[in-house]
Order: sequence, then structure tokens, then C-alpha cells
Amino acid sequence: MPNRTVFFVSDGTGITAETFGNSILAQFPAKHRHVRRPFIDSEEKAAQVAAEIEATALREGKRPIVFITLVNEAVRRLVKESAHGLVLDMFNTFVEPLEAEFGVKSNHRVGRFSDVAKSEEYNDRIEAINFSLAHDDGQSARNLESADVILVGVSRSGKTPTSLYLAMQHGIKAANYPLIPEDFERNQIPSSLAPHKRKCFGLSIDPERLAQIRNERRPGSKYAALENCRWEVREAEAMMRREGIGWLSSTHKSIEEIATTILRDIRPDRLIY
Repeated sequence: MPNRTVFFVSDGTGITAETFGNSILAQFPAKHRHVRRPFIDSEEKAAQVAAEIEATALREGKRPIVFITLVNEAVRRLVKESAHGLVLDMFNTFVEPLEAEFGVKSNHRVGRFSDVAKSEEYNDRIEAINFSLAHDDGQSARNLESADVILVGVSRSGKTPTSLYLAMQHGIKAANYPLIPEDFERNQIPSSLAPHKRKCFGLSIDPERLAQIRNERRPGSKYAALENCRWEVREAEAMMRREGIGWLSSTHKSIEEIATTILRDIRPDRLIY
């Protein structure tokens, strides 16, 4: 199957188009070239994108795939009629049937982030991001009672990116705390976490993968040695089992999968909104 250039064209950030498009493209065995074109909110910009798509088709000898999320009818029509590509109109595919089902016209609002200053959801996300940054890697034990979840696990097991994803995408106040050799020698979780154990969720990782990651950061160190990684992972998993803390391995899971599992187990209410 030949690779193609894939355009994601949106009048907003393009995140919706790219996320949905990537989910569809993942069903096919090819590595495509991705081009995101956000904020296409005028006919002039639409014409420029259409020309770029046409030039790509001529250069590559194959028509590009074009995912669009464009609300303005004139802009959308210009791209669909002028672009020499397979144009997949994601809004029209879903909005028109829903308008018919609900019996009302959609508000044709451009972009997900319109008027964010008045959005309680947006402000909650900003607050959650600030919380997660302040409580990254055990920097602070203050206000842990305000945390929605506290991620625990050995160093470099994926706690920080998962915390930030939870904050940015779901408005979850996620702290994360590294389990270190001193905790294993004491044979108990850090005292600052004990009162909040019900909020804890553990991340583990394959020791070989952990050693590889740590060697990129501190090559040749005891910290990165395979035997040390095996010991830390074994002790961390034993501690989490002993303390009744749910956990999963991050080795072969995406951040999105990890975050969804955490929401399901710790904050199932956040899966309904």
C-alpha cells in the first residue's frame, strides 16, 4: 500500500480533525506524511490550502487524503471543489444528520475553544495543569487532599506525561510521586501518601525497557543498570500489591490508554460529561 500525504484542514486548531483522522488511518498499514493546516477561516486561506493540495497531488502522482472540519459553508465548499484530493468532510458527515434528528440547526460555531475566558471547563483545565506541574515528581506534598489522582511508580515509568495528559485533556488534578530505593528498604509507601492511598494509582514498566530509557539519560550508571531496574520494578510492584494500589504496565500502552484506565478506576464520573 503506497504512502500518501494526508492534510488535516480546520478553521480551529485542527486537533479534532487530526485525532479522528489518525484513528481512521491506523486501520491501514502505511506511514503517511501528515500536514496540519489550522485556522483556515477565510476563502483566501482556503484557496491557498487548495493550491497546496493540488501541488502535492501533481508532485506525488497520487491524490492526497484531506480531512476537514470547516464550519463556514463558503470556505468548506471552496476546499471541497478546488482541492484535488479525497476530501472527507467530518462535520457534514455528522452535523447534518444530527440537525435532522434534533430538528434544529447547529450554531456553526468555529473551533472548540471559542470564548474560553467564559468557559468553566477551560479554567478547570488550566487549574489542573498548574496543580500537576506543582506536584510533579514528588516536588510537593502540599494540598494532596485536592488531588483527583496520585500516580506512583519507579522513576521514568511514564508518570509525568500521564499526569499532564490527564490535566490538559480531562481537567484532572494529577500529582505524581516516584517510588525510590529508600521506600523499598522501609517496606512502606511514603508517609505523605499514606492518608491518600485510595487516590493512588501505580505505573509499572518492563525492566528492559526501563533500563533503555534510563541509559538515554544516565548512560552506564547504577540507576540505569538492568539488574537495578529489575529490582526496583519488582519491589515497586510488590509494594503496590501489598498496599492494595491498582496499577498497570505502561510498556505497551499509549498515554491515552493509561489515562482512560485511570479515569475508569479512580474517577469514573469523569467519563460522563
